Formats: sequence, C-alpha cells, structure tokens
Amino acid sequence: MRVIGVEGQQLGVLPLSDAIRQAKEEGYDLVEVAATAEPPVCRILDFSRYKYELEKQERTARKKQRVVHIKEVKFKPRIEEHDYQVKLGHIRKFLGRGDKAKVTLMFRGREMSHLDLGRRLLDRIVADLGAVGRVERTPLLEGRFLSIIVAPNQ
Repeated sequence: MRVIGVEGQQLGVLPLSDAIRQAKEEGYDLVEVAATAEPPVCRILDFSRYKYELEKQERTARKKQRVVHIKEVKFKPRIEEHDYQVKLGHIRKFLGRGDKAKVTLMFRGREMSHLDLGRRLLDRIVADLGAVGRVERTPLLEGRFLSIIVAPNQ
C-alpha cells in the first residue's frame, strides 16, 4: 500500500506490517484514505484529530444549507379585493424569505362549473407576483382544488 507521512511526504509503497510499525514508532495511527486506488493509499496521522476535522467540515456544510419550505395560501374564486391584496402580501413575504408558495383555489358547490374564473384569478396572481416569483408548477386540478406552486426569482 502507498503510505503518506505526517507532513504529507510520500513514504512509498510499503507492506502493511511495515506501515503499521512506522506509524506506531511516530506515535500516530495508520488510516486508509483511498481504498479503491491501486495500490490503496494510507496516511500516518492522529485519527481522533482527523475525525474531529471531518465532523467540523460536516457541521459547516450543514450550517450553509438552506431548507426551503412550501407555504400554502388558499383563495376562493369570489375573493374581495382587500382580502386578495392581504394574501398576495403574504405570498410576497414568503417568496422574499426564499420559501416556495403553494397557491390553492378552493371551489365549493356550483363554483366547480366555473373553473375559468379560477384560472383567471390564478393568472392575475402570477402577473402580480411576476417581479418576485415564477411559476414552478402549472395549474393542477385536484378534486375541488386548483393549485400552482410559485418559487422565488433567483
């Protein structure tokens, strides 16, 4: 196996027993870092320190991740103008935070026969959100709900 020393110098290709002996003489551990290489690559290092560094890298990577939530806002086809503006403000706030918004139109009773009114309302919402969001999923009718998903522009 190919052995790399403490300071990163190449020690060459050594038998396993010699590599382990050399690591013990220096007071370190022999750690396999590339098992699929030909020959396998091992490093002489402090294993607990190595494990700590890997965990630290994972923590920083996790800290930089952004979880995207889907927030749902429900409308009815016969919504009043003020209610529409309030709900539109909520959607803008969600998109501004980086979350996605699911806009759901709920139909009741005979409203199901006027799906064109719902589609017009969804078109108006998309037009009003054009500066801050884009449609990620086109209108989808699920039972008595017509919904779209709006993602933030980025």
